[in-house]
Amino acid sequence: MEVKRRTAKALVSKLGSVSDRTRTESLCELRLITKHDPDSRLIIADLDAIPYLAETLYSPSQLLQENAAATLLNLSISSREALMSTRGLLDALSHALRHPSSPSAAQSAAATLFSLLTVDGYRPIIGSKRDIIYALIDIIRNPSSHPRTIKDALKALFGISLYPLNRSTVIELGAVPCLFSLVVKDGRVGVVEDATAVIAQVAGCEEAKEAFRKVSGVRVLVDLLDCSTGSSFRTRENAVSGLLNLIQCGGEQVANCVRETGVGIWEGIGEVAENGSAKGKGKAVALLKILDAGSLVLGDPRFDSLSSDSS
Repeated sequence: MEVKRRTAKALVSKLGSVSDRTRTESLCELRLITKHDPDSRLIIADLDAIPYLAETLYSPSQLLQENAAATLLNLSISSREALMSTRGLLDALSHALRHPSSPSAAQSAAATLFSLLTVDGYRPIIGSKRDIIYALIDIIRNPSSHPRTIKDALKALFGISLYPLNRSTVIELGAVPCLFSLVVKDGRVGVVEDATAVIAQVAGCEEAKEAFRKVSGVRVLVDLLDCSTGSSFRTRENAVSGLLNLIQCGGEQVANCVRETGVGIWEGIGEVAENGSAKGKGKAVALLKILDAGSLVLGDPRFDSLSSDSS
């Protein structure tokens, strides 16, 4: 372990060099070490490498910015507190999202945010940074964004939206049209699944009712529940969750809109209630009860055991 510490200390000391070549070589080494040697991550974080890495995200050099962003992502696996306690880190990640030297740099920055957002207490802090939310939305809005970057941006938006008070900001900054555009126009299963996961979360606030109305959101979610559309099961579970959250926040008017939109919805919700995950089953049953569809589906003995799974 002492050998690892000496090696890491030598590399971190070079991050402050005036030579671009020396800094680049050090960064490349640190990126590889933090990727392949989990034990070294805490050592490197303890040696105060993070402020240097954050500062390097402002570099116009593609190689420097890419390696700094990737190293921060690796460190975020085991040193989240060290990252969040570093002054200016979130601003640096925001810069890398808004001014990436390459798709790889933006992807690593978004993935680092998602890693940090796995900690409940960091969600309101990151969610207060409107420039970060806007940058993530801009990534999913831009048709030229790399698919992997889009997926990581969606995951970061999902993490932000897990904190209820962040949802109105996500909607205010224009996420809803972008999210539904991905669902309707993007054929990649993984992207649609991640987009509907974010949609399900942002549906859980008062502002969602009007935002969803403008993009015919209820119709899109209902269509996803139609088995003939070929939606993945995860997408259908997300659609159920989104409709449930939207009705719980929007009231009877939204419930009536759902009831009137498509006859195939009952079969789709029923399938999730029967074959979904434990949480998905509970949400499907809760949605059926709200829609007064109990006589259509819940009377079936296959669903008797699901009544206690609501969550």
